[in-house]
Amino acid sequence: MNARNWGLLLLLALLWGSSFFFYKVLVAALPPVTVVLGRVGLAAIAMNLWLAAQGQPMALSGRLWLRFLLLGFLNSSLPFALIAWGELRISSGLASILNATTPIFMVAVAHWGTDDEKLSGGKAAGIALGVLGVIVLVGPGVVGAGGAIWGELAVIAASCSYGFGGVYSRRFKDLTPLQAATGQMTGATILLIPLSLLIDRPWTLVSPHPDVWAAWLAIALVNTALAYVVYYRMVASVGVTYISLVTLLIPVIALMLGAVFLNERVSGQALAGMAIIALGLAATDERLWLWARGNRLRPPPPRAR
Repeated sequence: MNARNWGLLLLLALLWGSSFFFYKVLVAALPPVTVVLGRVGLAAIAMNLWLAAQGQPMALSGRLWLRFLLLGFLNSSLPFALIAWGELRISSGLASILNATTPIFMVAVAHWGTDDEKLSGGKAAGIALGVLGVIVLVGPGVVGAGGAIWGELAVIAASCSYGFGGVYSRRFKDLTPLQAATGQMTGATILLIPLSLLIDRPWTLVSPHPDVWAAWLAIALVNTALAYVVYYRMVASVGVTYISLVTLLIPVIALMLGAVFLNERVSGQALAGMAIIALGLAATDERLWLWARGNRLRPPPPRAR
């Protein structure tokens, strides 16, 4: 994680953090599946045109496109739809905090699905703290919360899907970042078209207000197309576990946008849960774990001659 990659991580936080705000605007006017179809569909169109302009045609291998369908399902269509549906019931700020559990799932999945990102003592401590943070954050809200608990669980399920999708995305390192991101968005669009037609029947919907179209274009082109090109550029250099730390920064951005533009209140419970989750994420850094145990890395002593 050099200065360049930390800069890219901060850029990802800004891009993905604002997507929770746009989701809240969009689901107030449109059904969740159609919202997500617009997000990935517009992004897929823009990215395929971008590829054509760059002279990087996509391979037409049927096996590759089957892999893109699975990638699009795990990393886009399923988690996007769960978050959009969840934000019908909870605030955008709370959704962003629950999304901060993504590294916990990703660390666990990476342990079983990779050879170079195994579970360590620090990562195990991070998972435990992350689970505790979710309990603090969600637990008291279950009683008398009506349908809010289902929104909370939907966002947590989306984080779990991101964990599997993030590890699976490592298999596309042989493609350029633009090709991998385009394949993911195209695969997600193919999956969502029949669902939108079946569930939402978009031809029966009222034409969105220009403000809604503006939010749709922003979440598609900026929060999706641009963000996933940055994401795959980082996958090739630092791995998915470090990238998942972006979700620690996302709640701060989403909470600020929700408070300023949507008049959403930030509760002490939400801040406490986020703080514990933040400790869990920090514990996944092996250097912090070693420091806490008093085992700082030192160069070996010179051998006696």
